[in-house]
Amino acid sequence: MECDVAIIGGGIVGLAAAWQLGRRYDCRVLVLEKESSVATHQSGRNSGVLHSGIYYRPGSNQAQTCLRGRRLMENFCRANHLPFELCGKVIIGSTPRELARLNTLHEWGRANGVQCQIIGQDALLEREPYAAGIRALLVRDAGIVDFRSVVQCLTSLSQEQGTEVLTNSYVHRAHVERQHIVLETDNLTVHARQVLNCAGLYADRVAKLLGQEPTIRVLPFRGEYYALLPRQYCRHLIYPAGDDRVPFLGVHATRLTDGRVLCGPSAVLALSREGYKRFTVAPGDILDTVLWPGSWHLARSLWRTGAREILQSLSKKYYLRVLQRLIPAVELSNLRPARSGVRAQAVKADGTMIRSMYVQESRRALSVLNASSPSATASLAIGETLARDLINRLRSD
Repeated sequence: MECDVAIIGGGIVGLAAAWQLGRRYDCRVLVLEKESSVATHQSGRNSGVLHSGIYYRPGSNQAQTCLRGRRLMENFCRANHLPFELCGKVIIGSTPRELARLNTLHEWGRANGVQCQIIGQDALLEREPYAAGIRALLVRDAGIVDFRSVVQCLTSLSQEQGTEVLTNSYVHRAHVERQHIVLETDNLTVHARQVLNCAGLYADRVAKLLGQEPTIRVLPFRGEYYALLPRQYCRHLIYPAGDDRVPFLGVHATRLTDGRVLCGPSAVLALSREGYKRFTVAPGDILDTVLWPGSWHLARSLWRTGAREILQSLSKKYYLRVLQRLIPAVELSNLRPARSGVRAQAVKADGTMIRSMYVQESRRALSVLNASSPSATASLAIGETLARDLINRLRSD
């Protein structure tokens, strides 16, 4: 099979790029997904939050991409009758450090054009009667969306444009020829002029397969969730002020588009890139983590944070204590185990956790090696950029 662009990975970023290529440019696109359906991993296993752009430094590429992506996602959901809601959220502060963090986020949000304001305890309780905090940052532009439905819609729209989306298509070999890059699956050989690697948890390995030498390693962090009952404990979205040293936002309570409420996620280094269960072990994945020097640098610099996350994972009572800082009335009986997710976090050799989009290029391939939050929110904007870059590469070939 021949195509102009082959996309490896049927998650939200890969399919957003496929859709943007099909609607804006005249080119042949093929999507290869190793699983039996799209959105099997990160795109279908998240808390479904539509981020406002409040967490990113004003003027940064991450802030601009998030803001544009949110607007595009809202319009996309309206046009395609997909469930979403700008329900707003509260970010809660109780300690001096947390209150200082709220002030910083408020300044960033205002500079980014986000509708937000600092509110006192009474206003917080009026919005979230069970929440606890001295003050809170009310973010009106935050929302919820069903990202799995978004991916399924992107798949259908892309197919209508002529894009082929092939599931059960694991790329196990690749080599570069003069005019093409050749991808081999168990039942298909693809000759593509350009390849877009959106393999998520396996993006670094696919990059090596494509002849690139990644300067990062993808580390898998399992996020564990609980369903919160009764649902009135959280009317909208309730977040902690968070720790600005790490790209994780901490355990929070999130209402989903179907009315359910999730609490989580934690962030524990997993023993498998698909380690959705605590004791799922993949020796090759463990070896990848252990042999990467960035893993050891990261462990040394954030061992206290890591220890708390492990304790939170192993002890439901400790998990409850963390959640009770936001919603004191919650008891153990209110928490029901829910599905977990695994986040692909790119880490440099010096232990730096990459917080923004990270793309590595070679002559015939673009590899998205990091697309952590807010990549789902910003996926349509990211897809625009990737599609434009790919077309420019095709034209200059």
